[in-house]
Amino acid sequence: MSEGPKIAFIGAGSTIFMKNLIGDILSRPDLGNAHIALMDLHETRLTESRLVAEKMIATLGVPAALSTHNQQRAAIADADFVVCAFQIGGYDPCTITDFEVPKRFGLRQTIADTLGVGGIMRGLRTVPHLWTLCEDMSEVCPDAVLLQYANPMAINTWAIAARYPKIRQVGLCHSVQETAAELALDLGIPLERIRYRSAGINHVAFMLDFDEVLPNGSLRNLYPDLRDGYAAGRIPGLPREMPRCPNRVRYEVMKHIGYFVTESSEHFAEYVPWFIKRDRLDLIENFGIPLDEYPKRCVEQSDDWKQQAETLRRAERIEVTPTHEYASSVVHSVWTGTPSVIHGNVANHGLIPGLPEGAAVEVPCLVDRNGIQPTVVSDIPLQLLSVMRSNVNVQELTVHALLNEDRESVYHAAMMDPHTAAELDLDQIRALIDALIDAHGDWLPAWLRTP
Repeated sequence: MSEGPKIAFIGAGSTIFMKNLIGDILSRPDLGNAHIALMDLHETRLTESRLVAEKMIATLGVPAALSTHNQQRAAIADADFVVCAFQIGGYDPCTITDFEVPKRFGLRQTIADTLGVGGIMRGLRTVPHLWTLCEDMSEVCPDAVLLQYANPMAINTWAIAARYPKIRQVGLCHSVQETAAELALDLGIPLERIRYRSAGINHVAFMLDFDEVLPNGSLRNLYPDLRDGYAAGRIPGLPREMPRCPNRVRYEVMKHIGYFVTESSEHFAEYVPWFIKRDRLDLIENFGIPLDEYPKRCVEQSDDWKQQAETLRRAERIEVTPTHEYASSVVHSVWTGTPSVIHGNVANHGLIPGLPEGAAVEVPCLVDRNGIQPTVVSDIPLQLLSVMRSNVNVQELTVHALLNEDRESVYHAAMMDPHTAAELDLDQIRALIDALIDAHGDWLPAWLRTP
């Protein structure tokens, strides 16, 4: 068997995520002889991840090579693919700070990792480290493909493309394919009979087409079923008590602007000014808005991981279950030339004409030996573009702040955020950003900590 690709995983201490991605990759016959290089700064987590990877390799019976590293450059040297999945500052202290400080100002959030003041702060923490990774890649693996999984996806992708345009990167998310699966379940139609097309920006892309393949091969538009079902509260799979529907926010948005968004209701509720309002507790109740969802989830995941880690340590075999993640498809298509189609996040060079040049857009992409080849989507309705632009404004100002080391642009980014602007006035927003910068301290770049 010829030598396989080298795949470096930066942030491998995210053991369960590493397990899912590496399991998908090694399950493909053409990739079983890959060299997996795991890198993390947290020694205990890295050791646990190595143990899990070793057991997966043994269970699959593949000749994969495995190495672990605590130095980034050593891990990615001569890599063909680099997977990035780190979270700078982690849950404690940085996620806690991103929630607790805004709450003192009366600003409540659900996830706070993509947009809003939480997403802005995470971008300011994350991008400098991504740039360091790109600098190292430019020197030790310049032709590698960067599979970027860190949030905030759009800010990260835009900032990488702006400073390191030669890096072959794609931002990967599971929101599009998981939304398709959720809607298929809601409609009671097998996923294999669903055909869809999505485009926009990460977490604010929309299903432009959502169809069922009929026995004669023709396509039936499923949007009438979704709209009628939501209005009547009778979509299969949805509870009768519509306020408790976990996708109520997304169905309500579809009702008003015509299309279904590809990110969860928890996320989307804080990307727009319509659902979280301090003087409208009825909205929180009626639409089931899960405030402080992400901190609760982090605590639950931490507790779950402790139990899973003990189980995995004791297990002789670790079974591999396929996931919806795109990473293995990208690696397989680039390495073997076998074409596949994904929805990837790339720089906007004429791909969506209604959005700014250089912005990070999420569009269908053909992947083969030539790499990531995005397609042009020029038929997005104006009302959808308008929602996207409200988010792109925040992303662009955050990237501008990073590129120019301009603290004032951070204030402007927060002022333009739809949810933040709906809750706070200009003086409050400026004071909140100052408080967040002070609270994060050394987790942020030095230029930002100097008023």
